[in-house]
Amino acid sequence: MTQHMTTNTTTSTTLDKTYRVAIIPARGGSQRIPRKNIRLLNGKPLIAYSIETALSSGLFDEVIVSTDDAEIAQIARDCGAKTPFLRPANLADHMTGTTPVMQHALQFLINEGKTPNEACLIYATCPLLTTEDLQQGLAQLNQTTSFCFSATTFDFPIQRALHITENGELAPMFPEHIIKRSQDLVEAIHDAGQFYWASTQNWFDEEIFGPKSKPLLLPRHRIQDVDTEEDWLRLTQIMTLTSGQTL
Repeated sequence: MTQHMTTNTTTSTTLDKTYRVAIIPARGGSQRIPRKNIRLLNGKPLIAYSIETALSSGLFDEVIVSTDDAEIAQIARDCGAKTPFLRPANLADHMTGTTPVMQHALQFLINEGKTPNEACLIYATCPLLTTEDLQQGLAQLNQTTSFCFSATTFDFPIQRALHITENGELAPMFPEHIIKRSQDLVEAIHDAGQFYWASTQNWFDEEIFGPKSKPLLLPRHRIQDVDTEEDWLRLTQIMTLTSGQTL
């Protein structure tokens, strides 16, 4: 259900200049890779990459980490981010999506009298994100775009996907497309899980993947999920191979 923002009329101020924030969610209870948000990657906590990219982009008045974990909060502060609150436990379990986490952080700022013009959610697990990506994402926002988010293409036509049926047999998921040539199929894209730009109002009123959202397409070689140990190994290899290079 859509949650509406509540403006504190006693402390809210009208800002004469643009006020933008980055919010980086980083809960302490990651399950498949324990403590992954602060696990060392090339000698640096994983979350440090997202914080440093946000800070060096020149886009944000504040970079805030939303966490329920005191150790993550301290590391975030050491990296230059702010942690003005600890996230409540009911917003820190593995079932909670990022939108209510973002709304909680924004509502905190609103109650403090600081309503951001735009706010960007940046995942703590995207060390391949660049400042240019964030800048281009912000540039996509306008009166007809409610969200801009990072996306990339699938590396294989999803229309020709296969699956194993309940009785153990192989079957195409889309039989009508299984013999078609790749070049005859519509290229599909997916959320890259790196950043999501929107106005504060749209964080409360719109859907991230709604009809008024716009993807910023990034190259596949700069997209890497970090959900399993295999993902972590691949990311470590990418970071080692590209150290000091522009991807």
